[in-house]
Amino acid sequence: MAMTVIVTIVAAYLIGSINFAVIFAKAFTKKDVRELGSGNAGATNVLRSAGLLPGILTFVFDAFKGFVASYMGKIIFDYMFAQTGAELSKGIIGAYICGVACMLGHIFPFFFGFKGGKGVAISVGIFAVCCPIAIIIGLCVFAAVTFISKYVSLGSVLATITVVVLSIFFTDKTALALPQIAAILIMGFIVIIKHKDNIKRLLAGSESKIKIGRK
Repeated sequence: MAMTVIVTIVAAYLIGSINFAVIFAKAFTKKDVRELGSGNAGATNVLRSAGLLPGILTFVFDAFKGFVASYMGKIIFDYMFAQTGAELSKGIIGAYICGVACMLGHIFPFFFGFKGGKGVAISVGIFAVCCPIAIIIGLCVFAAVTFISKYVSLGSVLATITVVVLSIFFTDKTALALPQIAAILIMGFIVIIKHKDNIKRLLAGSESKIKIGRK
């Protein structure tokens, strides 16, 4: 069982390491997105540097890999612990653990020199498995804040806080609650920390507003 857990977590990390920002930006511009715009290998920088279509594709595929990794963790952990006769389903724990592993792969991708994105798009897929209602509300917050302010970073940070708070609120208060809450806080902390420079620029009034186009 221990080996299965390890293999599942490593697989989730490797899934996260498939950096679609680099892949789609290269396909559309023949350039490494990490050398364009903000230098971040994420959907927003692809949107700004390569255009609308590659930006959308990056977001969708990043979210999808988060979903795949978390769902894989859920079904494998469910299956393993079902064989032991455990009374409580452990699937949600597998979903969160693999979600964290996948996010780390996205931010520190093995296949792309350990230089990846900030974890926003991938968290959409992860929480679609772990807490769908939280991510639905979080996406609404992101859309509203970004539309009004034109700051993607502000929308991302406020949406992340929303998802973290709601996910903790909706966590089943069982013996499995603490590891779930720990995983939620870890992922939220990672996303916020990756936006620390954006937060500084927002406070200083120098953050760039969203612009779509090719440079």
